[in-house]
Amino acid sequence: MNAITRNEIAQLDAPTVEFTLNGHPVVARATETIIEVADREGVSIPRLCYKEGLDCAGNCRACVVEINGERTLSPSCCRFPTPGMTVTTDSERAQHAQRMVLELLQSDMPEAEYTRHNEVDQWAEELAVGKPRFEPRARVAPDLSHPAIAVNLDACIQCTRCVRACRDEQMNDVIGLALRGNAEKIVFDMDDPMGNSTCVSCGECVQACPTGALMPAREVALTVPDKQVDSVCPYCGVGCQMTYNVKDNKILFVEGRDGPANHGRLCVKGRYGFDYAHHPHRLTVPLIRRADAPKSGDFTMDPTRVMDVFREATWEEALEYAGGKLAEIRDNFGKKALAGFGSAKGSNEEAYLFQKLVRVGFGSNNVDHCTRLCHASSVVALLEGIGSGAVSNPVMDVTKAEVVIVIGANPTVNHPVAATWIKNAVANGTKLIVMDPRRSDLARHAHRFMQFKPDTDVAMLNAMMHVIVEEGLVDKDFIESRTIGFDELRANVAEYTPEKMAPICGIDAETLRYVARLYATSKGSMILWGMGVSQHVHGTDNARCLIALSLMTGQIGRPGTGLHPLRGQNNVQGASDAGLIPMMYPDYQHVSDEKARAGFEKHWKLAPGTLDANPGLTVVEIMDAIDAGTVRGMYIMGENPAMSDPDANHARAALASLDHLVVQDIFLTETAYLADVILPATAFAEKTGTFTNTDRLVQMGRQAIDPPGQAKPDLWIIQEIARRMGLDWQYKHVSEVFDEMRHAMPSIAGITWDRLERDNAVMYPCRKEGDPGEAVVFVEDFPRESGRARFVPADVIPAAERPDTEYPMVLITGRQLEHWHTGSMTRRASMLDALEPDPVALVHPLDLDELGGKPGDVITIESRRGRITLYARADAGSPRGAIFVPFCYYEAAINRLTNAALDPFAKIPEFKYCAIKVSVGGEAPVQTSYGGGQILGAVAGEQGVALKEAALAK
Repeated sequence: MNAITRNEIAQLDAPTVEFTLNGHPVVARATETIIEVADREGVSIPRLCYKEGLDCAGNCRACVVEINGERTLSPSCCRFPTPGMTVTTDSERAQHAQRMVLELLQSDMPEAEYTRHNEVDQWAEELAVGKPRFEPRARVAPDLSHPAIAVNLDACIQCTRCVRACRDEQMNDVIGLALRGNAEKIVFDMDDPMGNSTCVSCGECVQACPTGALMPAREVALTVPDKQVDSVCPYCGVGCQMTYNVKDNKILFVEGRDGPANHGRLCVKGRYGFDYAHHPHRLTVPLIRRADAPKSGDFTMDPTRVMDVFREATWEEALEYAGGKLAEIRDNFGKKALAGFGSAKGSNEEAYLFQKLVRVGFGSNNVDHCTRLCHASSVVALLEGIGSGAVSNPVMDVTKAEVVIVIGANPTVNHPVAATWIKNAVANGTKLIVMDPRRSDLARHAHRFMQFKPDTDVAMLNAMMHVIVEEGLVDKDFIESRTIGFDELRANVAEYTPEKMAPICGIDAETLRYVARLYATSKGSMILWGMGVSQHVHGTDNARCLIALSLMTGQIGRPGTGLHPLRGQNNVQGASDAGLIPMMYPDYQHVSDEKARAGFEKHWKLAPGTLDANPGLTVVEIMDAIDAGTVRGMYIMGENPAMSDPDANHARAALASLDHLVVQDIFLTETAYLADVILPATAFAEKTGTFTNTDRLVQMGRQAIDPPGQAKPDLWIIQEIARRMGLDWQYKHVSEVFDEMRHAMPSIAGITWDRLERDNAVMYPCRKEGDPGEAVVFVEDFPRESGRARFVPADVIPAAERPDTEYPMVLITGRQLEHWHTGSMTRRASMLDALEPDPVALVHPLDLDELGGKPGDVITIESRRGRITLYARADAGSPRGAIFVPFCYYEAAINRLTNAALDPFAKIPEFKYCAIKVSVGGEAPVQTSYGGGQILGAVAGEQGVALKEAALAK
């Protein structure tokens, strides 16, 4: 399997053997199967149960070959060559057996075709198998209970490719083979309908199925695409490569591609979350707010009245109004009166050009994006401790590690394909330690699951460091030669004994000691973390502790070790690299650094002293500055702070009070509803650009379809706004922007556009053209002035708001598998919205019982900042006294409740902890939309009128 790196290494070291294949001498590794050697030599052998990347089963016998001197035929998919062996794949005896297998299977195929690529028919045609002579088996009724996957077991040949894809690749253990003899069949869980099973809808079984027994539950299965376009997934930071299959400018379906991060695998969002691009809610013409339409943070307006709020405009009028008013505010109120939010969903080139516009056109560093709301504290701690905000090792290194710690992250939900590599590593002997207040699905694979009390990360991690120091498990040579500040850290953890910290964090002292020893003494230990670590007022301290654990044990700078903050959005790494943050130019060069400023002034052809030397405002600080009247105008591209910001009521009120708000997006989001001018942009599949995944892998995303109506590429819009603000930019193609980037960013200087077009992906650092890129960094030193990493001690700091008698419970927010970020894309993806259509709160069953409720009841959650109603879902993985709510649902916008208290170092809000009270009852949440989960729909032209009339007719 692709995940088993140890096996791949073993294959490279395996001895070679010489044997004869169809009369020709060949040389192969002893670990290769005959069918693998045949494929390499261009010899065609039929196969059905065999699929590259899956473990061999050898049960279909379509690939049998004749081996000289042996009485029986052998399946070539699971037979290894030996020296001197003579193999014949096309002898009369072998081909007779192959044809018989295919004829028997073909006789059972239904008349109706479920797929364009039925491999039984394909091989039967290649071997000239005639009409089957045997009676077909009884037909099986289809199972259409799943929104995305149709089950047609009358086409099933029981090759078990789906079983192995589910069990061995994705390791979800949903699909099995049950019963015996003639009754044998594929089942889901305990023979449940697929729609009622624990299936996570990754579609790996569909991709593996050779006959259409498992297929997309839509007519696209038999539709022949006009073209196929290789690209990358637009969702999480894993950066899975995939292929769009397009017909008539419409994406039919998506297939996984053999990219470095996914090797063909996808998750439910990557496989089924693409048709949002075709949703009728798409913005198709520029819109300008009507003069008599007041702004309000209240979103209760009837969506059928959208055209009473906005009017259509030409591009020229909209751009003159958008850019001209921004320039007017800058000239009248000063450069600090403007701010910009870029997008981690956009390309590297868009992020780079957007931050350049703010710094050069607006004249300040008031530019930020959603990294402020997810991993800002991780980046601050990493820059401080090791000199780089990027990951040290790719996710795939879990397959080389002996111990893997996953803390404050739920990869099976937020990074599902990355989670498969973790599960594969566990199956091959890696010891997994899961640390989290919530029990995730990954915990069932863990060697130890440490369900610590929310808000006690530092207490738990300091206790582990105490053990490592006191028991002499530190790497003295590494500390002495490659770090500074260890004495201060050692003194700080001296009092954090496991016995003292156990009652605080809820983990017994012996477990703390065992895990500390295990991590410190393994040949390779790796730490991965998520926003459960970063989204606290002590998020930077949490990350400091993880960095210190790695440094004191020397578990960094080698394969299978290191630090990896899992990036949440598809390009949050690239957007940060490109300078879309208020205190850093591209490549993390601080704005206060005179040399860095001079370098960018020269690169951007600016007069000396043009660039602002002061760090700009962060996301939450900008909202406060709007309240204070110091920020009066904003340009927001592809972000939705009205949903994603903490204390969202305050954020909405702030945005509504701006003198001028320009929003550039593909849908009329909650933020766009507050805009003065809305500029319709292109969706992910409608543009070309580069994107950097969580592994530091720069990848090419390619345009697959044309945008609807008058929607324009983001890069074009940014340039047009720049021209209205006095800048003469003349970029003709996205490659020109990338070329400017790489000459300004040493980390990617060696990556050319032509190379990306050819290779699709290059990992940075890549400093010179032709360099392969560095998968593992910090091998010899750290990118700090001294070349040494720095220990930074951390003490326990409580959450800004603790439970009390009035608000006795804790709120934890995050994402769910089927939806992503604020839901503006996934809730308009038909399959994803069908799988999870309603807002839910995950409550421990005992807590729900104490509240007097049951699963499915409406409950009301209230904090000091607001209240929402949504549906209760029993979840034994949630800790007692805490409730988890996804933040993607407009009708239950949970960020109206969250606390805007900030980490003092990273200025990240405390999303993961605030005090709430919960009661059963309240009005059921209502979707005020045209039926896609978001507030407002398409509002342009005839399309908008038709939707308005349809809504009124209801």
